[in-house]
Parts: sequence; structure tokens; C-alpha cells
Amino acid sequence: MRSCFRLTCLLGGLVLWVRPALGSELTVKVIDPQSAAVPGAQVELFRATSNRRIALAQTSAQGTVRFRDLAPAPLRVHVLAPGFDDAWQPVLGGEPGNATVTVGLELSARLETVVVTAARTPLPEDQTGSLTDSLQAKQLDRMNPSSAADGLRFLPGAIIGTAGRRGGLSSLFVRGGDSRYNKIIVDGVSVNEPGGTFDFGTLPLVEVDRLEFLRGTESILYGSDAMTSVVEVWSRTGTTPTPELELGADAGNYGTEHGHLALSGAHERLDYNLFADQFNTLGSGPNDEYSNSLEGANLGTKLDDRSALRLRLRHDNSATGVASAWNYNGTNVFNVNGTTYTLLPDFDQKARQNNLISSLQLAVVGPSAWQHLFTGFDYTLHAVNSDFLSQPGRVDAFGDNLDTAFEDFVTINRAGLDYQGTYSERTWAQTAVGYEFEEENGTVGDRLAASFSHGLRRNHAAFGQQLLTFSRASLLVGGRLVENQSFGRKFVPRAALTVLAFRGGGFSPTTRLRFAYGEGIKEPAFSESFGTAGGFPIEPNPLLRPEETRALEAGVAESFGRKYSLTATYFNNLFRNKIDFNFAPCFCTGQYVNVNEAMAHGAEVEAQGRPIPGLEVTMSYVYTSTQILKEPLAFDPLLMAGQPLLRRPRHSATALATYGGQSWGADLAGSFVGRRPDSDFLGFGIEHAPSYVRLDAGAWRRLRPSMTAYVNLENVLNRFYEEVTGYPALGFNFRAGVRFRVGGE
Repeated sequence: MRSCFRLTCLLGGLVLWVRPALGSELTVKVIDPQSAAVPGAQVELFRATSNRRIALAQTSAQGTVRFRDLAPAPLRVHVLAPGFDDAWQPVLGGEPGNATVTVGLELSARLETVVVTAARTPLPEDQTGSLTDSLQAKQLDRMNPSSAADGLRFLPGAIIGTAGRRGGLSSLFVRGGDSRYNKIIVDGVSVNEPGGTFDFGTLPLVEVDRLEFLRGTESILYGSDAMTSVVEVWSRTGTTPTPELELGADAGNYGTEHGHLALSGAHERLDYNLFADQFNTLGSGPNDEYSNSLEGANLGTKLDDRSALRLRLRHDNSATGVASAWNYNGTNVFNVNGTTYTLLPDFDQKARQNNLISSLQLAVVGPSAWQHLFTGFDYTLHAVNSDFLSQPGRVDAFGDNLDTAFEDFVTINRAGLDYQGTYSERTWAQTAVGYEFEEENGTVGDRLAASFSHGLRRNHAAFGQQLLTFSRASLLVGGRLVENQSFGRKFVPRAALTVLAFRGGGFSPTTRLRFAYGEGIKEPAFSESFGTAGGFPIEPNPLLRPEETRALEAGVAESFGRKYSLTATYFNNLFRNKIDFNFAPCFCTGQYVNVNEAMAHGAEVEAQGRPIPGLEVTMSYVYTSTQILKEPLAFDPLLMAGQPLLRRPRHSATALATYGGQSWGADLAGSFVGRRPDSDFLGFGIEHAPSYVRLDAGAWRRLRPSMTAYVNLENVLNRFYEEVTGYPALGFNFRAGVRFRVGGE
């Protein structure tokens, strides 16, 4: 916390450096297709006959910006807002005086949509050389997912593996990568454990304004863990001059109860959003209960026309019953050494998490064509997984007891300072530079076995990225230099080229070609680098190198007017220096070492359309082929060289349709995951998990201007399936409720 206090003081000093601007003004108001204010949009001002930017600002919570001291001349306004098309609008006349211009944003096919994660600054997707899918606030309201896992599973290329039901440990697999190869960012804060581990099953998407999911390696911008994807989440901002109170509650089968409360608004230079959420369920079986409490705040103030300060806080506390693995592909009856056993769920194992995320951001525009973003961040995780009773009858294929007492714990703190500067004097060039300092401090282990590992890393990183946009091509090149206290210095590059091969019109499609090369890294986990003492001792290995990936991708994108798009991408990933555990000859200790290597390649096809206002449809198919190239320490035949990687399906597909009108809306989401290799690791002979289809649906209806009824259905077909073999997923379930809005606009 001392480091967080020092960072706050530093940001406070930077605020004093900012000077207010005086003079005549031009006001630009940015609105969405429903005429609602768009906060945080990037507004650029150009002379009518020049591509040199003369001013830049971000819209306030009310969706407005003001430009002062403008010389008499015709102007052009350029607006970039995540989730919308970029927009150009002329401003005619001479001296602007107190003129006001309203810019209305539009939605269209994905290739023209502005995204943030791909370049850490708003850019149209066709300039980034990356593929980014997103879920906007209104889509999330219709889907009403109980966790990030239930939102992500319907996005192209996302394979979710949940060990259990509500609150179960949920992992993400992208492009054949491990579950630790994804960078997760919430309100500008990295929330991975050191080494990449993250649980999507306990991350609520309450009061989230936008979720972006980027496929591909992005370690040059985000450092460790961004090997195959980046998932970024932003909290909502209050926008209405009249305070708005939203409260709602729903209930469903399996004893599910859910309540939500939020107070938001904006007054002059200030905006606020305070929210709380409680989710409880008993589950569909023994030891299947789950609860999660969330509290959060998003507070912002516009210091002057050039600078703004924003504080974000999210705290959640969850408790989950862990039934553990007990039903493999539909059966829990096994013959062990001539004796038939009925494997029962674990009746007393519990998992608890307590997460606190905080960030303080200072955004400064200028001088000249610069934008500066200073972020102080702090993330603290306390997690405990405990089982104090030895339950009889839970044995493996060798008759050994599976249910032994333990109390595994994780205590992690990540705090630091991040700076990003963006320089874009011309319309055809943009430069981004940045620096990050982060302190990782934590302890992991087993309290009952008196086994623990403490680690401390103070890491530095600097990155640079250059975007050049020509008449028919965009080139993005950059690199990141990392100084990690565990593995030392490492440089990772990335380059992406997008070429407009054919400019269509009428019924002719616009064709773009895309090529990208990148490298990614993932730092070792604390137990891998620092070892453990007590219990079963693990020797530390200070010479561990980061796991690495070399990523290639090439694709073609077709735009059919402003309503439809089709993309096809080939990807090829080589994973090197993968970490594995090496037992000592006595089998009484061991050490983690870099020995493994694997590859993955495949193809992704995605179609998106907006056939009528309010309706958005996305469909995708992904083919993934994986192979283990080196794994000399394999203890299971499924892990030996030549085998495919576990839990990566060869075939998968998604479909998501959402509609929002004036008085009603609905969503329909489907996910198909093909047969994939998996193992019980207990000698029962389980070598795969069967394919499955999951179908979800939801609808809402406005009963009164301030009252909305809604219903959400999951696993509508009531299919039995397991995302991770041994862990049956939840059957058909529903939630229905009412939401009230008081005040606002």
C-alpha cells in the first residue's frame, strides 16, 4: 500500500503541472444512434485542407468537448469511440465563437468498428492488423451472464473450460495456447496471478461498459501472459445530469437469487457510478453452492479542457463448493482392482476468493499532438481452497485415496505505475510509447503441509509502436523491452500489415489482406521460480526462462457495404521453453525446468451482420490442430511427444444474435465444442471429452418507462456435457426478474 500511496502522490504532482486554456470555443457533442451521450470519445480537429491535427480532446461524461482559441478557417472533426464507426464531420464558416457541432456515431460491420485493446488507443480495427471481438453494455444487459466465462464462451475463438458449475475454476484456451497464455485487464489493471493463471468463473461483468477480446499475441503492448489473447474490461461511466438509480432482482431454479443496485450520474465536471451486486445459488447437486458479492465505483473529474482524473475500484468476495471430479463422461462407476466403486462428489471442499482492484488514471492532452495517460494501479488477491475431511470411497484406479486434507492458499499483490504517450500529428502516422514499473509480491502454498513459496519481483518494461497509414495499406510495427527480476532481459517484436486489395462499391465487396508476425512471453509462476519449503519441497530455479511463442497469421477480410463482413484467418503458433516439473532420482523433491515445446495452427472464419437496425449477428467456425513436439518428462501417454494438446478441440463454432428495440429486446447464443483430448489422470482410462452444444436465450420487455421485465435461459436443450472431463456442467436453468430505473434521462 505504501507503493500505491507514492504513486498517488506522483499523479497528484502531475495534475499541478496542467494549465487551463482560455479563449473562444467550439463545442463538439458526440451521441450514439439513440441520441445518448458518448463519454470518453477521442475528438480530433483538423483544418479542412490539411491532414495535420491542430487539437485533440476526449469527451466528458456528458459527451462534449470544447476547443478554444481557434483561428478562423473551415475545419474537420474526427471522432473515434470504441464500439462505433469513426466519424468525420465538416465545420464550415470562419470564427467558431460559441458554435456547437453534434456528431452522431453509427454502427456497422466489424472492420470499421473502433477498438482499443489492439493498439492501446482508439483505432478502426482494419488499421490494427488484429482481430478483436467485443460485447457492449447493452449486449451484456440482454445476456445477463453470471460471470465472464458465460460471456466469453460465445465469442469467436474462445474455448472455455470450467471445472464444475457456478463459480467453478474457469479457464480460457485460444488458438491452441495454454490457459495461462491470456492477459486479463480490468479497468487498466492486470489481474493475472504471476505466471498467467486466472479464473474467469468468479469475475462478474456487473456494470461493465465494454468487454474486448483480442486474438493473437500482444506482448509488445501488454508484456507477460499476452501469448494468445488479451481480454480487457471497462466499468461504466455515469452520464446523466439527473442522478439515475437502477435496482433489480431476479431468481431462478436451483435456489438462484440475484440482486443489483447502481447509482450514477454526471454534474458539471464530475461523473460517478457506484454499484453493488449479490449472486447466490444452491446449485444442482451436493456441495454445489456459490455466492459472489461485488462492490465498485467509477469516479471521474475533468480538471480542465486538457486533463481528466479517474478513480476505479472493484471488490468481489466469492465462495464456491467444489464437488471435484466425480463423473467422467456420464459415469461415476469404476472397477478398481476387481472392486466396483461408485465415485461420489467431494462433500466438503470449498474455494474462496477475495479480490480488490484499484486504479487512478490521469489523462492529459498536449502539448502539441501528444496524449498522455498515467496510471497507478494496485491488485490484491486472497484465495483459499480447503478440504479438511478425508472422505472414504474416493479412490483412484490403484485404490489410493483421492480425498486428503489440504488448505491451499494464494496471496498476491501487484502494484505499479504505467505511462503511455501517443503522438499523432498527422492523419497517416501515429506513434505510441510507454513505460511500466510493477512490483509483484506474493505467497502460495499449503498451510496444512507447512509448504509455501514467497516471491518478489520488481519489473520494468518499455515499449514503442509506430502506425503508418497509406492510401491502401496500414503498417504497424513495434517492440517491447522487458527487465524481469526472475528471468532478466527480453525483447519481443511485432509487425502487422493490412492492404486494401480491392475497394468495392454497390454489390462488390471491399477486400483487405492482413499479415502479422509477433512474439510473446509468459513469466514463470512464483512456485516455479522460487520453489516451496516444507511438505513436498520444490527446489527454486532462478535460471528459469520465460515461456515463449512465435505467432504468424494471415487473413482476408471482406466488407459488404456497411452491414456485413466476412473474415478468414490462418494462424500458426510455436510454443517454446514450456515449463515442466522434473522429479529428483529419489522422487522426494524436484524442480521446474524449461524443456517442452508444442505447436498449434488452424483457421478461423467469422461472419458478422447488422441486417436491420438493432439486430447484430455474429457466427464463427474455428479449426485448430495441435501437437506436442517435446515433453521428455511426460508421466501420461496423452502428454507424450506427437500427441495433441489437452482440452483443445479440433472443431468449434459460435453464434450470437442480439436485438435491442425501443420496447423489447432478445438474444440467442450458441456454442459448439468438438471432441477433445482430456484425461482423468487417475488410471481410469478416460482419454477424451465428448463434443457438446450449448444454447442460451434471453429477452426483456419494457412494461413502463421505469420498469423492465427480463428472463434468461441457459442450456436450453438441457444437454449433459462436460467442459473438463469429470465435472458435469449445469443443466437447463433460468432466471427471471424485474429492473427499475429512477431518474436519469
